[in-house]
Amino acid sequence: MVTASRPLRADAARNREKLLAAATALFAERGLDVPMEHIARHAEVSIGTLYKNFPTREELVSAIFPERLAALDVIGDKAMADPDPWHAFVVYLDDLYALQAEDRGLNDILARDLPNAPEVVSACHRGAGHAEILITRAIAGGGLRPDYSITDMATLTRAMAQVIRDSPGEWRRFLSIYVEGLRAP
Repeated sequence: MVTASRPLRADAARNREKLLAAATALFAERGLDVPMEHIARHAEVSIGTLYKNFPTREELVSAIFPERLAALDVIGDKAMADPDPWHAFVVYLDDLYALQAEDRGLNDILARDLPNAPEVVSACHRGAGHAEILITRAIAGGGLRPDYSITDMATLTRAMAQVIRDSPGEWRRFLSIYVEGLRAP
C-alpha cells in the first residue's frame, strides 16, 4: 500500500531550505567536493539533520542542480535564435563557459560523470542536444571545420572546466585561441 508522504513540519522545512541554500552557496564558491560538515555548519544545523534530509551527496546535488542546469536551455535557446550559425556556436561556447566560471559547482557538474544523480545527467543531456544542433548548423554554414563533433565539445568542456579551476581569469583567452583553431579552412 502506498501512502502519501506527510508535509514537513515548519521547522523541518526551514532546515531543509537552509541546507539547500547553504549547499548552493558553498558548491558555487568551492565546488562539489566541499565537505558535508561545512554545509551543515553553514546552514546552522547538525550533520544528522543534513543526512536525514539528504542521505547522500548525490541526493543533495540532485536537489540543487537540475534547476541550475536549466540555464543551459536558456543559453541554447538564445544561440539557436541567432541566424548566423558560426556566431551562434561561438556565443553558445562563451555563454556556457561564463556560466561555469561563475559557479564552481556547476563547473564540476559539467566536467564529471554523475551516474547516481539521474536528474542532473538528464539536464546535461538536454544541453548537449542544443550543442549538437549548433555544431551541425555551424558546419553546414561553412564556419566550423567539418570534422568537429559533440565528442570534441565534451572534451573541450572538460578542458575548460580545468582551465576555469586552475586559472579563472584566463578561460576567455584560452577559448578564443581554441575557437580560432575551429574555423573551417
